Amino acid sequence: MQKGRVLIDADACPRQALAIAQELCKEYGWLCQTFASYNHQIGSEHHVTVDAGPQAVDMKLANETRPGDVVVTQDIGLAALILGKKAQPLTPHGFVIEPERIAFHLEERNEKARYRRGGGRTRGPAARTREDDQRFAAALRSLLERGETHEG
Repeated sequence: MQKGRVLIDADACPRQALAIAQELCKEYGWLCQTFASYNHQIGSEHHVTVDAGPQAVDMKLANETRPGDVVVTQDIGLAALILGKKAQPLTPHGFVIEPERIAFHLEERNEKARYRRGGGRTRGPAARTREDDQRFAAALRSLLERGETHEG
């Protein structure tokens, strides 16, 4: 019997994080469902393919999210929508995005975008490390265990 769902924004999810999520979902009996544009080939029976339009994956994922879901995404705007649906966003680097901090994250994103529009340059994401994988696995495991206690 399926206990819960982990939904993954697979357009920008590192392969290691995707593999960790699939493994942990199998271990805990949760559904692992991926969402990506048709430009990404994901081999899974629980994969949703959408067109390559801007924000198409984010909108489909947000519309499919239910309370209690765990959603893996790097997109802060999508994370805000997910929190509004009483679900839990988690970054592929293992950071749980809490409702108390979403306003800060959105403002930070806005400031960086404004800086770039003005000609400034910001750094891209750092290379993925083994510590990122360990932090992601620990955070996801904790959310899955917490989700099990809320159900039973």
